[in-house]
Amino acid sequence: MKLTLFTLERSAPDIRPAAVERQWMDDSPQGFAYRCLPLNIANACGWEIGCAATFEAVWDGGNDKDSIRITSDAPSGDLPLSHFGSGVLTFHVNALFRTEPGVNLWVSGPVNRPKDAIQPLTGIVETDWAPYTFTMNWKFTRAGQRVRFEKGEPFCFFFPMLPDLVEASEPELRDITTEPEVNELYKAWSSGRANFNKELMVEGSRARHDKWQKTYFKGSNPDGSTPEIKHRTKVRLKPFL
Repeated sequence: MKLTLFTLERSAPDIRPAAVERQWMDDSPQGFAYRCLPLNIANACGWEIGCAATFEAVWDGGNDKDSIRITSDAPSGDLPLSHFGSGVLTFHVNALFRTEPGVNLWVSGPVNRPKDAIQPLTGIVETDWAPYTFTMNWKFTRAGQRVRFEKGEPFCFFFPMLPDLVEASEPELRDITTEPEVNELYKAWSSGRANFNKELMVEGSRARHDKWQKTYFKGSNPDGSTPEIKHRTKVRLKPFL
C-alpha cells in the first residue's frame, strides 16, 4: 500500500517511524512496562512528526485566541498557534498526504506519552481524496500551567486505517460457554494467573524467578500450544524516503 507525503513550499517535516521507547517506561522498576506487549506494539504502530522548534505555552483559561501565550526564540513559522480559541493549541503539518482509495489516516498525539495539562485531540482524515493539509490540535486541560515542547519531540502520530472495515464489523454478544474450546483456554489462563500471583508472594518460588507470565508475549496458549495465526512482538515501519 502506498502512503505518499507531498512536500510543499518548505522542506518536509521531521517525520519518522514512531519509537517503542517512552521515558516513563524506562523509569518503571526494572523496565516492567515493556513487558506489556500491546503497549509496545501501539507505541510503534505509526509514524510521528517532531516539533520544528522548542517552545513553551500557557493558557489563561479563556476562550479567546489570545488566551494562549506562546514563547520561543524560534521563527513564528516553526511554532504552533492559537487558531480556534477555547484553549486549543494548533500545529500546522507542512505536508499533504495521499493514501489509496478507501484508506484514511488516523491522526492524534503520540500514544502512551502523557503530557501534563494538555491533551492531544484525535481526527480521521480522508487522505484518499482531499487536496488539503490538516492540523494537529492539543487541548489544554488546566489553566495557568506552562507546558513545554522540545525540538524534535513528537506532536503528531498517525497510521492508515480502513473505515469500511470498522463499519463492516458485526458486533455480537455471546456467553463464553457457547464456545467450549475458548472457554477451557480462558479458564486455564485465569486459574494459572491466580496461582502465579499467589506464588509471587512466596520467596524463592518459580513465579518470583520468572517475574511475569510470558505466554501472551510468546504468542502461546496457556498449555504451551501455538495458535495458527501470525503473532507480533514488534512492528517494523519503513521511513519516508
